[in-house]
Amino acid sequence: MSALIDAVSFPARAKRDQSGLNLKNGESPDFITCKACNRRALRTIWKDNYYVCPECGHYSSIGAIYRMSLIFDPGTFKELNKGMKAKDPMKFPEYEQKVAKQREKTGLEEAAVTAVGRIGGNKVVCVVLDSRFFMGSMSSTVGEKVTRAIEVATRKKLPLIIFSASGGARMQEGIFSLMQMAKTSAAIEEFNKSGGLYISYLTHPTTGGVTASFASLGDITLAEPGALVGFAGPRVIEQTIHKKLPAGFQRSEYLEAHGFVDKIVERKDMRETLIKLIELHKK
Repeated sequence: MSALIDAVSFPARAKRDQSGLNLKNGESPDFITCKACNRRALRTIWKDNYYVCPECGHYSSIGAIYRMSLIFDPGTFKELNKGMKAKDPMKFPEYEQKVAKQREKTGLEEAAVTAVGRIGGNKVVCVVLDSRFFMGSMSSTVGEKVTRAIEVATRKKLPLIIFSASGGARMQEGIFSLMQMAKTSAAIEEFNKSGGLYISYLTHPTTGGVTASFASLGDITLAEPGALVGFAGPRVIEQTIHKKLPAGFQRSEYLEAHGFVDKIVERKDMRETLIKLIELHKK
């Protein structure tokens, strides 16, 4: 894989927060503590390991801009619809203040980043949902950004790659959020009619309305190891059916074994796998 980040080609916010991992109060900037095994290692070691725990292999969430820097050829990144911001159609109490905090924390305007760039010399449209921004929840603006990116891929006949990471619909926007499921799915249908290649890449977690719409409509479905993928969470399902679920239920390994995921791809192999798939499906 190429260098982790090309600071010249990517926005200033990528240089400020390359990994997408935010420091906790009192935490040393030189170390990262794994949320799974609670062991600490140098940040440089985590960076060299693509922010996968060097001790237990747990995958930490990473920022959208940083993920794009891992796959795009240097100097080819061009962000789409950069200025689109979250709206407040329901006038939900304190929603605007919470959105402002998310922007300050992440450096993003919304939970979705869309871009055109090249991967191994192949021009593609890429969408990444950032779980740091309201858990990647699908607002009306997120749905619109995803739809516009799909339409660009359709119009320009480019491969489409969507990295999903979401807690589902954004409750503060009510039905306006739920409407995005139909809108994005309709855009994918038009893209399919044009004969384009759509690679859906599921990361942790991919749940709710995102799973029930565009995340499940890929021609090829990839997933990161250990990613939780489903509509309702396992606790909700257990409480509903009053039965214990199988071990690893809704994790990417379970879904691969049952045919929902085509292949689990480690983060270090992400770029090369995408290049091979795009090359294989040219024309």
